[in-house]
Amino acid sequence: MNTSPCTGPSPDPTSRRDFLNRFGMGLGGIALAHLLHPTGARAATEAAVSASDPGILARQFHHTPRARRVIYLFMAGGPSQLETFDYKPLLNERHGQELPASVRMGQRLTGMSGNQATLPMAGSAFKFAQHGQAGAWLSELLPHTAKVADDLCIVRSMYTEAINHDPAITFLQTGSQISGRPSIGSWVHYGLGSDNENLPAFVVLVTRGKVDQPLYSRLWGSGFLPSRHQGVQFRAGKEPVLYLNNPDGVTAESRRLMLDRLKELHQTEQEQNGDAEIDTRIAQYEMAYRMQTSVPDATDLSKETEATYELYGPDAKKPGTFAANCLLARRLAERGVKFIQLYHQGWDQHGGLPGGIRQQCKETDQPCQALLTDLKQRGLLDDTLVVWGGEFGRTNYSQGKLTATDYGRDHHPRCFSIWMAGGGARPGTAYGATDEFGYNVAENGVHVHDLHATMLHLLGVDHERLTYFFQGRRFRLTDVHGKVVKGALA
Repeated sequence: MNTSPCTGPSPDPTSRRDFLNRFGMGLGGIALAHLLHPTGARAATEAAVSASDPGILARQFHHTPRARRVIYLFMAGGPSQLETFDYKPLLNERHGQELPASVRMGQRLTGMSGNQATLPMAGSAFKFAQHGQAGAWLSELLPHTAKVADDLCIVRSMYTEAINHDPAITFLQTGSQISGRPSIGSWVHYGLGSDNENLPAFVVLVTRGKVDQPLYSRLWGSGFLPSRHQGVQFRAGKEPVLYLNNPDGVTAESRRLMLDRLKELHQTEQEQNGDAEIDTRIAQYEMAYRMQTSVPDATDLSKETEATYELYGPDAKKPGTFAANCLLARRLAERGVKFIQLYHQGWDQHGGLPGGIRQQCKETDQPCQALLTDLKQRGLLDDTLVVWGGEFGRTNYSQGKLTATDYGRDHHPRCFSIWMAGGGARPGTAYGATDEFGYNVAENGVHVHDLHATMLHLLGVDHERLTYFFQGRRFRLTDVHGKVVKGALA
């Protein structure tokens, strides 16, 4: 079995276990030392986390990284690029006219609008203006994002292969339309390891109370990678991680003793059958023990100043809102979490789009701007890659009846917009373009695999060399193609 630091599966678990055993009780002992002597244990802890979870690359990057971590703001449902970042004055002029056949070129439609007798083009109900020194066109729905326009690399030429939500979201999160592959956060953890032994390397935050396209835990699952690489969802409320706290009557000391005995049993079993997942279980039990102290501290937003709350907006004090999750994402980034995934649902506007997207932008616009501003103020934006976007775009024609004040847009995989900021992305840039009707990519198309390749590149990883051997072949996040979008790099 190939175990090279660039292409092989995880290093030999036996040697890792032997190393940890030299620390007495392993990571459990270090965790206990943290509780008793937090200052004196810091040096030993840093050495242990580097040795115990350096990732398959073992800190030997393929090239110099620009980013140390990623915050991925995923707008589930498919936000309309025509109401946010892709200004199309001609579309406004042709409002109500039939979509020309020469523009559509026979491309497939969904069953929701494919049987319409007409496909009337719908101009945006919202005004656009240029912002920043680069003059980026942004919708009036995004007044706060407009303030940080010069920090953004807006990619207007994204395209995907899936036309329905589930495969499209799965594609953006795992590099495959078919479920079962590792998520991008799992690939990052597998390759680069962790920077904090007391928190998961991959954390997921979902906006509370939003009802739209379903989100499944497999979207942040580890697939065929070892299960320790899967994302850990933090929830709003008194128990951010389910089943983490000790039951009534169980003390930290008794939990420690139980874990030590359980570890001995697992190690005996591992020596007998060589199952690497047993080591994963041991590591996860130890992580859960350490998280009993670290998670409450990381998720305690009451320590933030009023100025910070004001920056993120009134929702920041409401647990589980997108604003509160953005603030929590900054706290996790400060603590060395490698990949932070935020999901915000509700962008699937087949009808009533003007009212629906206005509300969506109200919930997300200020927190997004605040997150970038907060990261920059703390010196974190330079090495934090922030990505914003959904699973596909929306059609330039109206789904259903077009009226003077209302319209809807169907799914559109042919083109959509995302943005990146910080972490080596080129600021103040609009990369790629769509045609004058906003229906097809006209310049510098960016495929989903290209986006993933670029994100890994900014983390110091060659997407073609980060692979995992499974079922007879080597898999990678970008499957068999994908290229780094050099025009989007600083």
